[in-house]
Amino acid sequence: MIRTVGNLVVAFDCEWIPDPNAARLLFPEAAALNDARARDVLWAANGATEAEPHPFVRLMQSRIVSIAMVRRAAPKNPGEAPTLELIWLPGDPENPRSRQEANIISPFLTAIGKRSPQLVGFNSKHSDLRILAQRAVALGIPAKGFLHRPPKPWEGSDYFARDNDCSVDLMELLTAGGSGRAGAVSLHEAAALSGIPGKFDTHGDAVLDLWLAGRFRDIVEYNCFDALTTYLLWLRMAWVSGHFANDEYEQEQECLRQMLMHQVEEKGLDFLERYLNEWDRLTSLKERLCALAAAEGRPPLPTQPKGTPA
Repeated sequence: MIRTVGNLVVAFDCEWIPDPNAARLLFPEAAALNDARARDVLWAANGATEAEPHPFVRLMQSRIVSIAMVRRAAPKNPGEAPTLELIWLPGDPENPRSRQEANIISPFLTAIGKRSPQLVGFNSKHSDLRILAQRAVALGIPAKGFLHRPPKPWEGSDYFARDNDCSVDLMELLTAGGSGRAGAVSLHEAAALSGIPGKFDTHGDAVLDLWLAGRFRDIVEYNCFDALTTYLLWLRMAWVSGHFANDEYEQEQECLRQMLMHQVEEKGLDFLERYLNEWDRLTSLKERLCALAAAEGRPPLPTQPKGTPA
């Protein structure tokens, strides 16, 4: 499933909303409309119906409003812990300049281009990577290290190649390229059934409403939760693929837990406590279900190590 674990891994997630300026540039009748009416034009152009008035808007016609990531630097020596960092853009959601789309995309793509990490996402090859590339073109954001396609696979990172380990799409791995309702899987399903927090606080459909209500920080917090969930799901998939022994997997989880606790205690990021509480709730619930299965003589559910290193 997971073929390689890079020395530098970035598990990331993007949030976006319909871009009124896209309507103004694409459709002459929208040139002088306010934001609300311009978005209506976009929805109409993307197939709005009475039953579905707000359909999915094409990526190129959307605006990125947040990017969050967990960055993992591998330990330098055996037995040491990795270095973890939770990063989000805009760094100051209440600052209008920080919220400008170019000021969200450019720092992310610049950092990716300089350090060439292994990128991890969920449905990232068909959504997050695509919208980053399309919006970089639309906004004129240089992204050589991210968008460059090396002539040969061994001559550099190629995040858009069909089959390499520069970019890992967890959804693609879980569905194995299959289609149809039976094989489909969402981030929430894959996470919650693994004892990892899924969509417990809000959902992607609410991002535009949060934006219109001026709740920019709430968008970033939701985005951070998705990035954390993506990282923990990647970690679990790497564990079951044989890249981590059981005790190493426990240590890796504990490193993330300690990082989040430090953020809450030292930096006052209370919203991360909600994530920790949900993680604890799911872990306890899964342990109870396993105990019940054992008492009834049924095969136990696969459990998640408790996360406390020896």
